[in-house]
Amino acid sequence: QVQFVESGGGLVQTGGSLRLSCVAPATSFSIMSVGWYRQAPGKRRELVVSISSGGGTKSSVAVKDRFAISRDNAKKTVYLQMNSLKPEDTAVYYCNTEPATWSWGQGTQVTVST
Repeated sequence: QVQFVESGGGLVQTGGSLRLSCVAPATSFSIMSVGWYRQAPGKRRELVVSISSGGGTKSSVAVKDRFAISRDNAKKTVYLQMNSLKPEDTAVYYCNTEPATWSWGQGTQVTVST
């Protein structure tokens, strides 16, 4: 099955920044709406930010003004720039279509220390 491949996670201190990437091996990438999702321990997976084929973006209240999503259609890649990270941002971050219709990939772990 086709999956997104996420990377860029790591351990960062509160207030720090990370940039995540995900690659989608799909010929239809440029017309796809893509979202970044996250799942914290013991919680349900949630949509964090999304970007449409036209470049329009939406963010959850929890990350608004701190996270920014962008895309490079030539590279079939979506990025998530995360700034002013908080401990509550600790989670495994995943890419998928928006709404999510593909199989979930491995995700990338983001851990924010106090």
